Amino acid sequence: MEFLDGTIIAPALPQMAVSLGSTAVDLHVGISAYLLTVAVMILPGGWAAERFGARTVFAAAIVIFTAASGLCALAGSPATFVLARVLQGVGGAMMVPVGRLVVLRGTEKAGLMRAIALLTWPGLTAPLIGPPLGGFIAEHLNWRYIFLVNLPLGVAAFGLALWLTPAGVSGVRRRFDTLGFVLAGTACLCAELSMDLLGQEQPAWGAAGLLIAVGVASGIGARRHLLRSTAPLIHPGPWRVETFRLVMLVGTSMRGIISTLPFLLPLLFQLGFGYDPFHAGALVLALFAGNIGIKPATSAILRRFGFRTVLVGNALVQAGAMFGLAAIGPGTRLALILLVLAVAGASRSMQFTALGTLAFADVPQGDMAPANTWFSVSFQLGTGIGVGVGALFLQAAGGVLGGPGLAAFHAAFFGLGASMLGLAGAALMMPRGAGAAVSGSR
Repeated sequence: MEFLDGTIIAPALPQMAVSLGSTAVDLHVGISAYLLTVAVMILPGGWAAERFGARTVFAAAIVIFTAASGLCALAGSPATFVLARVLQGVGGAMMVPVGRLVVLRGTEKAGLMRAIALLTWPGLTAPLIGPPLGGFIAEHLNWRYIFLVNLPLGVAAFGLALWLTPAGVSGVRRRFDTLGFVLAGTACLCAELSMDLLGQEQPAWGAAGLLIAVGVASGIGARRHLLRSTAPLIHPGPWRVETFRLVMLVGTSMRGIISTLPFLLPLLFQLGFGYDPFHAGALVLALFAGNIGIKPATSAILRRFGFRTVLVGNALVQAGAMFGLAAIGPGTRLALILLVLAVAGASRSMQFTALGTLAFADVPQGDMAPANTWFSVSFQLGTGIGVGVGALFLQAAGGVLGGPGLAAFHAAFFGLGASMLGLAGAALMMPRGAGAAVSGSR
């Protein structure tokens, strides 16, 4: 449900904008608000699972997520829609760390790569049907049904959560680190909101600059507090591991750039090519077909070439795919468009799996819980910022070229490709034997 909601909305943004009296590009704040809330509310997720038990937290999160989906369907204005998305994000946040933590605690290092690969399957399958389903619903039914889809899924998920999830009650009564949550949450909030402001049709440069300053100050304060606290909200221990540290810094930036594709592509095909929502969503299907297609070979490729080579090579492939998107148009042969999208999707899948596995490859078992929380926050924050970065690139190009037309999309994709090239260079800082104990590569 969570990954489906991250992709099913994008093809319907133009219809939603008309219904709610907004614009398609501005309404992307509904996507960002959800992703941001998930990033902020993941912070206490590990503490909540430890305090109340995995089963209780997981089941409650599903109830909140499902109820909020119903409220999204009833929204009558951009403000009420965003508020409902925020509540939906609260539920989504508690599902992320609990599920992964249960798996990490029960998996030996030798089986970690296979476990992470299996964990990514739902996240790749849901987006496979999201864009065409969202486009079909918007074109032939009503965009509100996009959220009503979650109601039967939520009921089924709630029953499965009670049946299958371990209780996971540790009995530890650790106090909640309120100051750590406020400082870290403020840093995440300011990062996302600044990107949203910069991505609007009329960028609020002053407000965005102020938010960036507050976010940096909060982040510095959070770091100092977590290092000094005897009972921090998230233990900073995993940051001592070099591979984890590089994944958090370089990997989050890569994820942010890659995450612009599900947001920009449906808009490109609708606003740039003139396609209807269903056909725009159907084209994006090729991106996620590439995601699924490469999956069976992911583990073998990582064992053969190692994490460092795969991360650098994939960044180069992703940059090439973005340059390719900067060159296509309505007159481009369909087969070539599908090929570029499939390559971008395959590279996206490989990069996500490699980053998700390497993050935990060298982390001691005792630090798995905080590492899981740190990674979950960076994953969601990188995705959320990616939507804002995509809007920012598009708005900047549109401001120079006279609107969000085809030329603006081309310029945006070219800028994103150039950014990915820089990150490929940064990935070279990875140790040559990074994660070798997990991948088995030499």
